[in-house]
Order: sequence, then C-alpha cells, then structure tokens
Amino acid sequence: MESNATLNVGKKLVELCKKGDNMKAIDELYSPDIESHEAMDMPGMPGKMRGLEAIRKKNKDFDEQMEMHGIEVEGPFPFGDRFAVHYKMDATEKKTNKRIKMEEVALYTVKDGKIVKEEFFYTM
Repeated sequence: MESNATLNVGKKLVELCKKGDNMKAIDELYSPDIESHEAMDMPGMPGKMRGLEAIRKKNKDFDEQMEMHGIEVEGPFPFGDRFAVHYKMDATEKKTNKRIKMEEVALYTVKDGKIVKEEFFYTM
C-alpha cells in the first residue's frame, strides 16, 4: 500500500519532468544525501554517486551532451515507499550528431517526503 507522501512526491516529479524542469525537481524533491545508481558506468560518469551536487552535475552534463527532441514520462507507479517512472526520450548526441531513442525505468525511494535514492534501468 503506497503512502500519500510517496505518491505526492512521485506525481510532482513526473509533472516537473514532463515540463523539462529536472533541476527544479532535484532542488525541491531530492534529499541532500541522495544516492543515484545508473545501470552501468559511463565515460566520465560513475554508475553510483551521492549528494545533490553530484546529481546536479550529472543532469547538467547530460543536458550539455544531448539535444532533446521529445520526452514521454509515464507514472508514477507507487509501491510502499518507492515509485517507478517510465521515460522515453528522443535525442541527438551533440558530439556525434547521432539521433537516438532511449527508454528507461527509474525506481525512486522516498523517506520523510524526499527522494533518497534513484535507480535507473535501461539497455544501451
């Protein structure tokens, strides 16, 4: 059974991500001690990081490397203190000018009304 606080955080995150307001979502919804887990290490980006500054930098780097053409955000899908969000992105990698379609599922854990962990599931 999901808690209303978790569901409310999930709804707000989805609303902000649909608008492209990722940094606002981080500032408003993330715990200062946030943990982030990517499915794999990437060049210049470790798979695991902690803290708001690291998460802000990861999002800023992504925005600088990719030109977004569109994003679909579905969810939240709540379960207890967690919720999942399904993302579909259409983007061009600025360095190579290669257009790619990305799809991922993110699992967020909420404690005391803030996101304390984000985990991303995808294939490359």
